[in-house]
Amino acid sequence: MLVITRKAGEGVMIGDEIEIRVNRIEADFVKLAIRAPRDLGIYRNEVYKQIKESNLAAARKPGGEIPKLSLPPGLARKDPMP
Repeated sequence: MLVITRKAGEGVMIGDEIEIRVNRIEADFVKLAIRAPRDLGIYRNEVYKQIKESNLAAARKPGGEIPKLSLPPGLARKDPMP
């Protein structure tokens, strides 16, 4: 894992298409802005783990239909950068 220091307004590039920028720092919170291709899923760790666990559970269920998975309301990806 790469660990770097950035101030508010600064960012990093991952390849040519992914930009992560520190928008604001408030007390114990860091607000990040992520610019990436729309077809790339970007999730908070806890949401990603839930999706993965749900997919594994559905795949293990014998004879049952695999339910359609979707993000909870309010977690749909938004493009935070203009």
